[in-house]
Formats: sequence, C-alpha cells, structure tokens
Amino acid sequence: MKPAEPRATFVPPPGRYRPAQRFALLNLGFRPFYLAGAAFAALALSVWLLVLAGVPLTGNYLLKLDPIAWHAHEMVFGFAASIVAGFLLTAVRAWTGMQTTSPRTLAALALLWLAARVMVWSGPAVPAALIDSAFLPAVAFVLLRVLIKAGNRRNYFLVPVLLTFAAFNIAFHALVQTGRPDLALRCLYAAAGMVVLLVSVIGARVIPMFTSNAIPGFVTRRWKLVEWSAAPLTLAALFADAAALPHAIVATLAFAACAIHCARLIGWRSYKVRGPAILLILHIAYAWMPVGFALMAFNALGWVAHSVAMHAFTAGVIGGAIIAMITRTARGHTGRPLVADTRDVASYALVTLGSALRILGPLVAPGHYQLWIWSAGACWIAAFAIYAGAYALPLLRPRADGKPG
Repeated sequence: MKPAEPRATFVPPPGRYRPAQRFALLNLGFRPFYLAGAAFAALALSVWLLVLAGVPLTGNYLLKLDPIAWHAHEMVFGFAASIVAGFLLTAVRAWTGMQTTSPRTLAALALLWLAARVMVWSGPAVPAALIDSAFLPAVAFVLLRVLIKAGNRRNYFLVPVLLTFAAFNIAFHALVQTGRPDLALRCLYAAAGMVVLLVSVIGARVIPMFTSNAIPGFVTRRWKLVEWSAAPLTLAALFADAAALPHAIVATLAFAACAIHCARLIGWRSYKVRGPAILLILHIAYAWMPVGFALMAFNALGWVAHSVAMHAFTAGVIGGAIIAMITRTARGHTGRPLVADTRDVASYALVTLGSALRILGPLVAPGHYQLWIWSAGACWIAAFAIYAGAYALPLLRPRADGKPG
C-alpha cells in the first residue's frame, strides 16, 4: 500500500497570524464555509420543496426564470462549492504548513459567496452572473499562491480543477441568459462531475488511511491499474454523459468506471467496515460511486431516468462525502475527539436515507415519485439543520485545545 502523504505542521508566522480569542469564525476556511454551506443546504432544499408545492415565492433572475435550474445550480455552485472551498482552504494548510488566508481575505471570500447566493435569487441577471462566477476563481487564486510558495507540486492539480469548475458556472449563466437552458443544464452535469472527481481523488487518499488508522490490523490494498485509470475514467464517463455523446459510448465508459470504483472498494475491503460511524459513512458515500455509474449506463440503455443516475452522484456521492468530511474535519480542527456523537450519526443516517429514497424509490415505485422527492428532501433538510445547530458554537469559538485554527 502506498504510504500516506506526510502532513506538514502548521506554525503561525510570527506577528502575522493571531487567532481570535473569542470569535474564531474567520480563523480557518472550514469554519465559515461549513457553517454557511450546511445552513444553505437546509434552506435551499426547503425553498425547493415550497416551489414543488406551488407556493408563490418572491424572486428574480434564476428562481423566476427557471426554478429547476435554480435548484440544480444552487446545490452545485452554492452548497457544494462552499464545502469544497472550506475543505481545500483547510486541507492546503495541513498539506503545506502555511496559513491559506488572513481573516480579512477569508471574510471577503465568504461575503462574495453570500452575495452570489442573494444575487442569483434576486438578480439583476448580469451582476448576479458576474458575482457568482467570481467566487471559484478567487478561491483558486488564493490556493495557487500558497501552493507555489510552499512548492507543493502534488496538489497543483487542484487549481485547474477549480478553474474548470468555475468555467462551467460561467457557461451556465451565459447559456441561461441567451435562452439555452438545455445546454445550461448540461454544464451543471459536467460541474457536478468535477465535484465527483474531487471526491474520487481525495477519497482515494484519505479513506484507506483513515480506515487503517481507526481499525487496528486492518489492511487495505491499492492496485496501480485501478489508481491510474480511476480519475480519467471517472471524468470521461461523466463528461460523455454531460455532452450527450452517443449512448453506446456513455454506457461503455460508465460500465468501465463502475468496475474501477468497485475494484477500489474491494481493495479497501469496505464490505468489512462496520464502524466507527465517522469512518463508515465515508465508505457508504463512496459506495454510491459505482451505483451512480451503473445507473448512468442503464440510463444510456434507456432503462432508468437520467435524474435518478444524477442524484446517485449529487445526493449519494457528494452529499454523503460532504456530511462525512464536514463532521470529521470540523471535529479535528476544533480540537474535539474524532468520534461521532448522536447528532452526527443522525445526520449520517438522514443523508443516507434521503439519498436512498431519492435514488431507489423511483426505481421501486415510480408511481409515487412526488412522495420520494418530498421524503428525501425532508431528510436532507433535517440532516444539515442538525449539523448547523450542533456545530455552530464550535465553529464560532476557538479550538478547545488552544491550537491555531
């Protein structure tokens, strides 16, 4: 098994980094973006259920123009993007040993994200698109400066990934405003694929390591062919689907990606993991990866709806990985034990149940489609509301162990 990447020790630069003594929200990237992202997930899903119920809502630009596009855009570029930003701004500090942002820079990034959420709701359209499109490039620029200064070449790839993610957002806004919502939706599929790619790459780094560390004597395996082909096949299948390539190509790539991710789970011996819960949820989230690719192939063959396959990735993979990582990293970086409490476990169970209801429900009983959407949405709202309530104070306060971050 390939050894884990050595972790640098963060040492605050003398005179430049002074963590807040009482208010710590701007000490490190995970704090504002995890809290805001979780709260926004609960809020955005609540709005979406109200839209489905026919409740008239005051809004402009995207919500008024295309409610489905608003829902999809805000879950990818609002919710997921905030968590990705928070995670990377935190992880890069651990990987490089260098502070990623000052409190002022972090506050500016958080306000930019928040302004984008308000503008995408209320408009006007062009300013909303410009503000929303600026967030991810700004995060990429901040990370690039730190990576270059630290000489951390292994993680340079994160910058083009974020910029590609941002490019799909720019294209989405341009296509919506020029009357091509069909192509805009394709950009959202591709953007979700970028987040799935990040889960695949980062998951392959940390899940085997976390498993071996948590379970004494537990041995995982990695095969070179699997590791070399996982990222290219993941991206190829997701982009082929987003680009609406011929069904035979999409099905072939999706089945191949499914096989590769199944092989990873076998090598990690995920079927042997029973706990602890903070570890098990990572394996459950990753298990949605081959399920998603299998459903994508079935969709290409005309057997299942495309929305079912996409929600395997967005709700199952992305949602599961997010709730897993925002509890683990929030606990670790606030100086708390890496043990899931009752509220964490409830969040894991609700996200997993919501994903299963949204993905498997329509396959088992398609005649109750609205029931599955409402049930899944309620689970997600509860899960992220629980997280926001449980972690608000720890994220606002300094670390319990007195360390920076």
